[in-house]
Amino acid sequence: MNPNSAIVTEVAKLFKMPKFTPIQMVDLRSQYRRLKPNIEREMRKVLESSQFINGPQVDEFASKLGRFLGVKHIITVANGTDALQIALQALEIPKNSEIIIPSFTYVSTAEVAAHLGYKIRFVEVDKNFFTAIPRSIERVINSNTKAIMPVHLYGQSAPMDEIMALAKKYNLKVIEDNAQAIGAEYCGVKMSGYTGTFGDFGTISFFPSKNLGCFGDGGAICTNDDSLAHKAKMIANHGQSKKYIHDVLGINSRLDTLQAAILLAKLPYLKDFTKVRQNTANIYDEILNDHEELLSVPNRASYSSHVFHQYTVKIKNDKRDFVKNKLAEKGIPSMVYYPIPLHQQKAYIFEEIDTELINTSQLCEQVLSIPMHSEMEEETAKYIAETLLGILVRN
Repeated sequence: MNPNSAIVTEVAKLFKMPKFTPIQMVDLRSQYRRLKPNIEREMRKVLESSQFINGPQVDEFASKLGRFLGVKHIITVANGTDALQIALQALEIPKNSEIIIPSFTYVSTAEVAAHLGYKIRFVEVDKNFFTAIPRSIERVINSNTKAIMPVHLYGQSAPMDEIMALAKKYNLKVIEDNAQAIGAEYCGVKMSGYTGTFGDFGTISFFPSKNLGCFGDGGAICTNDDSLAHKAKMIANHGQSKKYIHDVLGINSRLDTLQAAILLAKLPYLKDFTKVRQNTANIYDEILNDHEELLSVPNRASYSSHVFHQYTVKIKNDKRDFVKNKLAEKGIPSMVYYPIPLHQQKAYIFEEIDTELINTSQLCEQVLSIPMHSEMEEETAKYIAETLLGILVRN
C-alpha cells in the first residue's frame, strides 16, 4: 500500500474534501447502492426459497412488465439475442427468405437471421435519428422478402407508422429490436404506445448497462398474439408443449429467478431512471448546441420520446478518434457505437445491401457516445460537456 494514501485520506477528512469518484460510462455501482435495500430484499426471498429456476418472481416480473408496457404477453428468456432468435423462429419464415435489417446497429439483429438460414438485406439509416429509413426499406422489398427488423437505436423509436404500413402493404412480419429503448413512447399518426409493442414481436435485453438491467444477462419477448406467444414459449423451453412432449425444435433459454428478482426491484424506478437520463441529455444539449461546425447533438424525433440509452454526438472534421483520446486523458470515458457497419463486416460481406449506405458509413466515422446513466450528477454532466466542447474549440 502506498504510505501516502493514508496521509491523503486524513487530510481529506480534516478539510472535508470529497473523495474523487471516477467518471463512468454507466455507473452501476451507485445505482445498486441507492436501491440496495429493495434489491437485496427481493434477492433474499429467492435465496430463502431456493427456487432458482422458474421461481414465482419470474412470472411476477413478466406480469408487471406486461402491464407497464401495455402488452398482452411477456416471455422471459436468457438474453436479448435469444429473444431475437426465438421471435424470428416462431414466425416460421421459410429458409432463404430475405429479412430487412439496418446496417448501423449491433450485430445481434443480423446474427440471429443468419444463424436461422435467412438472407439479410441491409438498409440505410437516417443520419439524424439513426434508425432505418422507410423508403430504403421499401426499395429492397421483393417477392422473397418476409420480415423487417427495425432497431430502436440509442433509445429512440424507429418510424413505426411507416414501417407497419409497409408491412401491411407487402404482407411482411415485423420484429422490433427494442434492446436499447425500453420505456420509449411512440406517438405517431396511426398508433401510439411503448416501443416493442407494435410488431408481431418486440424484443428486450436486460444486459446490465441497459436502462433496465439485471446483474448478469436476461431478455424478454413481447407480443399481443396468443398463438405467437405459445410458439415462443415452446421454443424457449426445449420446444415442449408440456413436460417431455417436444412439438418443435427448441432451445434452453430462461430468465433465472435471481435476475427476475433484481428486475422486480428495479422496474418501479424505470421512469425515474429515464427522467435523470433526459435531464442529463438536456444539460449536454444546452452546452453543446449551436456548434454545428464542430459537432451535432442527438436529434429528437417528433413522433418519439427519447430514453437516452446512449447520448451520441457526431464529431465533425475527422476528429472523432482524436476527441475520444483527449477525453480519456481527462478521465472521461467514451465509446464508439459502432465503428464498422454490418455490411462491411467479414461475417456479413456476402449479404445484400441497399445502394452504398452512405449515411451508415459516415456515421461509423463520426459517432461518439459520452457518459449516460441514471445516477449522473448535474455538475458531472456539465464538466463532461464543457470538456468535450473545449477540446473541439481549442483544436
